Amino acid sequence: MNKAELALRLSEKLNTPKKLAEEFIEAFEELVTKTLTQDGEVTIAGFGTFSARVRAGRAGVNPQNPSEKIQIPPVRVPKFKAGKSLKDALKAKTGTSTPVAPAV
Repeated sequence: MNKAELALRLSEKLNTPKKLAEEFIEAFEELVTKTLTQDGEVTIAGFGTFSARVRAGRAGVNPQNPSEKIQIPPVRVPKFKAGKSLKDALKAKTGTSTPVAPAV
C-alpha cells in the first residue's frame, strides 16, 4: 500500500474527503520527523515506537575500488519497534509467512 492508497482507505474508513486524509498523513509524517530530529520518540500504544539511534562508524570498502578501504562515519537512522498488538496480529495470521531455514 502506498501513500495515496492509505489516504483513500483512511478517508473511506473515517467518511471524510480524501484531501483531509492526505493532510492528516502529511501532518503525522511531519510531527514524527520533527520529534525524531529533536531526539524524541513517538509511541503509539499497541502499534509501536518510532525512534532515532546512532549507527556507529565503521571501516568499509569503496564500491568503486574494492581494494581501497574507507571509513564510514556514524550516522543517525530511524528505527521502528513493533508493539505487542501488532506483533500478535501478525503471529495470528498463520500459514501466510515464509518459513525461515535454520542457520547452518
